[in-house]
Amino acid sequence: MESKNNWKGWLYLAPVIILLAVFTFYPIINTLYVSFLKDYNYLNGTSKGFTFDNYIAVLTPFSSSGGGLNSMFDKVMRTALPNTMLLTIITVPISIILSLVIAIALNSIKILKKLFQTVFFMPYVTNAIAIGMVFTVIFDTDYGIFNNIFGLDHHAWIFPSPNVPGQMVNYWSGLFAISFYIVWHSLPYKILIFLGGLQNIDAQYYDAAKIDSAPKWKTALKITVPLLSPQILYMMITSFIGAFKEYNSVIGLFGSGAGAFDKNTGPANMSTMVFFIYDQVAKNKVHYASAASIFLFLIIMLFTLIQNQVSKKRVHY
Repeated sequence: MESKNNWKGWLYLAPVIILLAVFTFYPIINTLYVSFLKDYNYLNGTSKGFTFDNYIAVLTPFSSSGGGLNSMFDKVMRTALPNTMLLTIITVPISIILSLVIAIALNSIKILKKLFQTVFFMPYVTNAIAIGMVFTVIFDTDYGIFNNIFGLDHHAWIFPSPNVPGQMVNYWSGLFAISFYIVWHSLPYKILIFLGGLQNIDAQYYDAAKIDSAPKWKTALKITVPLLSPQILYMMITSFIGAFKEYNSVIGLFGSGAGAFDKNTGPANMSTMVFFIYDQVAKNKVHYASAASIFLFLIIMLFTLIQNQVSKKRVHY
């Protein structure tokens, strides 16, 4: 009977296993394989044999042929990876803290609670590119809402103004604009998760805090945040993974030319790791894209393992 039920279990799991094998495991294995092929052409599937040159080009400053510095290293290790790391470090903590504060505030509202929840969730179901177009208007150099609100005169956040000759986009201005976009767009999902966690907290803990005359800020820090530790851990892991894979925001704000500038000479280069990967695929340099993909996969896995080890403790009262 146990053997029979075991086969039934595998039968029920078969559709999911097949989908994972086709759309997850095979692409990872194939990407790993392509990353070791020299000059791979995905249009006809040809290559010049097995090589480590792709990883050498992506991860080291010197060309594998001994011809001096290579531009691929500059695009990845000096531009795309630092941009990705900065966006992750900036946006993940801010978005988690903001979403937690908003979720606590929404949870305390009695009137029109469902309406506010719907309003806050709307950005999550809105197309990311469409939102990017709205933000290009908000951060427009000449007529942008942001410049008008803060009284900034033709400050270039995303694109230089045609009315200001020789104007360039400062790197930190571009970073601020894209960070603002990412935080705003990532809030709804986090708020929804935190609201679900808040509604599962037993009211007796808050009643006990009221009896002890504990202030609201102390109640939030000593009761709400600790009891939300599983949700916070989940948000940290998924947010870090999402930030490392950031692409839609770059395309939405800066378009396909996000990596066409050189931040070392002034204009903003907002190329991220995933942007670099897609850009290399578009240029029929899949071998470089595959090597960068495996490198990014290892970074994400490392950060996930570290977070799992650091955040293993769960709070129980």
